[in-house]
Amino acid sequence: MVRMKSAAAIAAISLLTVGCSGGGSETEKPASNTTEAAPSADSGPPAADDVTTLNGVEYASLTGDAAAGKSAFMQCRTCHVVDPGMNRVGPSLADIVGRDAGSVAGFKYTPANRDSGIVWTEEKLFQFLEKPQRVIPKTKMIFAGMPNAQQRADVIAYLKNPN
Repeated sequence: MVRMKSAAAIAAISLLTVGCSGGGSETEKPASNTTEAAPSADSGPPAADDVTTLNGVEYASLTGDAAAGKSAFMQCRTCHVVDPGMNRVGPSLADIVGRDAGSVAGFKYTPANRDSGIVWTEEKLFQFLEKPQRVIPKTKMIFAGMPNAQQRADVIAYLKNPN
């Protein structure tokens, strides 16, 4: 009986990981006009106001497409919705831009998320979506990240106006 429960738990975690993995194996070249190297993955979490990405791409260099972002957001729907007041495994992402991290009513955040000091600007979301565990190391979000910068910009465009 215990083995069956363990196997079921492992299967459930595997499905969530696959659903949130971002799929695909895109190759993306770092921006060639940056003056300093992008930070390494193991240099610790960036400061709350630091928006430097691992691949060196800046959010301002892209234009997001909300329609493409809606499609890309499908992988996020396993855990999140854009409906206000509706939390799932993850909190509602309604009106996320400009909101303090860890502040959705009724959702139980980790202390790392709640106490991060992060305000979800478009630039910080862009950085976070690249590799969430880098930005908030002890978050309970198991999403591996979206390495494709354009896809991240598209998702942010959708989150700004999901209608």
